[in-house]
Order: sequence, then structure tokens, then C-alpha cells
Amino acid sequence: MTVLRVPAATDLLLDADIACEASDLAPVEASWASAAAAQARLRAMVDAHFDTIYCALRRLGVPPGDLDDCAQQVFLVAAGKLAAIVPGRERAFLLGTAANVASHARRSQRRRREVPEPEEDETLDRADKGLRPDEAMEQKRQRAMLDEVLAAMPEDLRTVLVLFELEELTMAEIASALDLPQGTVASRLRRARETFTRLSARVVGAHGGRS
Repeated sequence: MTVLRVPAATDLLLDADIACEASDLAPVEASWASAAAAQARLRAMVDAHFDTIYCALRRLGVPPGDLDDCAQQVFLVAAGKLAAIVPGRERAFLLGTAANVASHARRSQRRRREVPEPEEDETLDRADKGLRPDEAMEQKRQRAMLDEVLAAMPEDLRTVLVLFELEELTMAEIASALDLPQGTVASRLRRARETFTRLSARVVGAHGGRS
């Protein structure tokens, strides 16, 4: 007569634990791998685009004292929407986010009624390194006049001009970033160029006619 071996209760529990561990680890490990990949992608975005975003925020009118916080906010937004950012379109997404963050920062400044103190922008000054002293001085002078012209422009025109002319986004990218029809973007860009030309002549004249 064949004797059937009935597994001990401890054997059954051990087998169940092993099966449970094998089935549970797969999604956990996949989640860890996904989180690591997301973290690596975000770090790559920060490394590649932080200086660009910092400078863009400055050009878009963020007060000097708020630049660090606003730059951090841009990347926090990106971290929350990482899965929705199309690979290869990270820069466009970040600049569009920067435009929105800058708009909120300017409104907050107006509510506080603060007059920002001028500060040296270390990120922008990196471009000065390697220049002769006279070249660095001229670059800073040109930059100061550009900032003066941009500060005098209406916000909607300034944003489109900065994104198109300085950051080199396409009309389609700007329209998507600002949630505007492309025709509206094109119209604002045309008016922005006209306004910039008029204000530039005034600012250059006020600085002694040197361009």
C-alpha cells in the first residue's frame, strides 16, 4: 500500500511565504526601478537646463531675491508632471513652466509693493569669464540695457518675445506652453518686436546713444 505524505503545516507555510515573496517583489522592484529612472531623468533635466531656466526667469521679470525659489518651483512642477513630459521636449516644458511661475512671482511682488534691490546675477556672469575686462564691461552694459527695455514692456508681449527671440522656442511650443492659439502668439510677437524697437531707441538714447 502506498503511503501518501501529508506536508507538514510548517512546510505549507514556508512554501506559501516563498511564493508570496516571489510574487510581491516583482512589482516592488519594478516600482523602485521606475522611481530611480524618474529621479535620474529629473537630475539630468536640472543639470542640463538649470542655468537656462534661471536666466529666463530673470528675463521674465522675477525679482532677484525670488530667483532661487522660482527656479526650484519650476523643477518641482516638472517632478510632479515628469511622466507627461515628452522626451526631447524637456526644455520647452521647463520654459513654459518658468513663464507661468514668473507671472505669479510678479503679481506677488506687486501685491507686496516691494522695490527689488539690484543684485549681481552669478549665473549670467559665468558668460563673462574668459573675456577681457573691457569686453566683460560692455557685455554687462548691453545686458543692463536689455533688462531695462524688457522691464518696460507689457507682460504678455515680454513673455512671448523672451521665449521666441531669446530662448528660441517655436510658435507651436509657445502656444502650447501659454495655452494660446498660434495666431495670438504670432500677433503678440509682432507687437512685441515693434515695442522692443521703440523702447530700445529710447533706452539707447538715454545711455548716450551707444548701442
